[in-house]
Amino acid sequence: MASIVVTGSEGKLGRHVVARLAADGHAVHRLDTKPLPPAMDYTRIDLTDAGQAMDAMFGAQDRYDGVDAVVHLAAVPAPGQMTDVATFHHNIAATFNVFQGARRAGIRDIVYASSETVLGLPFETPPPYIPVDEDYDARPESHYSLVKHLEEQMAIQLCRWDPDLKILALRFSNVMDVEDYAAFPAFDEDPKARRWNLWGYIDGRDGAAAVADALAYEPRGFDRFVVANADTVMSRSSADLAEAEFPGVPVTKELGEHETMLSIDKARRLLGYEPQHSWRHHV
Repeated sequence: MASIVVTGSEGKLGRHVVARLAADGHAVHRLDTKPLPPAMDYTRIDLTDAGQAMDAMFGAQDRYDGVDAVVHLAAVPAPGQMTDVATFHHNIAATFNVFQGARRAGIRDIVYASSETVLGLPFETPPPYIPVDEDYDARPESHYSLVKHLEEQMAIQLCRWDPDLKILALRFSNVMDVEDYAAFPAFDEDPKARRWNLWGYIDGRDGAAAVADALAYEPRGFDRFVVANADTVMSRSSADLAEAEFPGVPVTKELGEHETMLSIDKARRLLGYEPQHSWRHHV
């Protein structure tokens, strides 16, 4: 059993991560910005305040003491929800404070939410090839995505400074809950409606499984992984979609009927990640 801090614990993905880690037998300590409910079952925190972030890595009085690992999910979750300046300053400060606080507290295992957006979303400039993967340089197209790219660069250098440190960036696709799936059949009416992320998604439960896999990963240092479901949001075949919407873009493998175009091959190979859920099971 490990003692694990989860930031953004009350968010869409965070709730699944907390449930999965608790089911695995870990002691999970929840941090979030939301007002505390009467039960006070998580710690309210402003991670842009370096003192609060560092304090939380050492423990919270009467709540928990030592921490073995950090799962950092807290962020302004998408472009356009705050101004560009606010999004940039909030997210980069929160992540730096979490990374720095963890290092100062002697925590050597950090898993955090990067984003599919660093791959070039919304792909107004077509990707270099399909399926997209971790092998080409980041292509941030928004201030939100720019921060995600800079966070990865920061993690690379922190791991260079400290060879015992592990920071894994999970480039999550668009997080979905079961109740979201009723809307999926309507995507077939206009393929362009979900073209922006190559028709990808991640079931929150599978996203949590990827976090658990990443925490169990032993090698030290930095690495990045695309995390998506094994299929697309569409009924139309992946090969047809790629040909119709991205003509001239090389397709580097034979695509399965509904195979994701956000390659999860690396996560499968190194983390043992294997999605178990699909919207097709619920519609």
